[in-house]
Amino acid sequence: MAMLSRDAIEQMGFASVGENVQISDRASFYGTSRIVLGDNVRIDDFCVLSAGVGGICVGNHVHVAVYSSLIGAGKITLSDFSNISSRVAIYSSSDDYSGATMSNPTVPSEYTGVTHADVYLGKHVIVGSGSVILPGVTLEEGVAVGALSLVSKHCEAFGIYAGNPARRIKERRRDLLDLEARFLNSKATQP
Repeated sequence: MAMLSRDAIEQMGFASVGENVQISDRASFYGTSRIVLGDNVRIDDFCVLSAGVGGICVGNHVHVAVYSSLIGAGKITLSDFSNISSRVAIYSSSDDYSGATMSNPTVPSEYTGVTHADVYLGKHVIVGSGSVILPGVTLEEGVAVGALSLVSKHCEAFGIYAGNPARRIKERRRDLLDLEARFLNSKATQP
């Protein structure tokens, strides 16, 4: 995987870019002026980040793995230490599937029924491979989503969710909060 240079990243026109950002030269971005990238972000091959009016905000120490996509007009937030596994799709917009309206972006908006809603992933959220997150979903701090899950509803902190539709199957350990504190403290004391 070839990573873009800092100069190439800055020339793409992001709203802001933190330090130590790694972006594959095979990732695609749309609406870059509405995308914020924090420090220590890595975005791998064949990812698509398409920011609508709400934008996309990526926190610090965030990884977006291969073939993942973040798409829609609502705001998408990936908080610090969140991890998006391969082939994850996060949508902040959705067509009307009822048949009451037409669908697809080639049809003028007065004939479609697209809805938009923000998507929020809290700190330390991990989303397993092949999962789909729908508009309006909040994954609170520490949520873990199993592979191939469909997340259509709010997920409460430190729960492990899986399935179609995703449901809470058990509690997630909180040891990672102590590890975060140690990690950040070690960075602060480095010369």
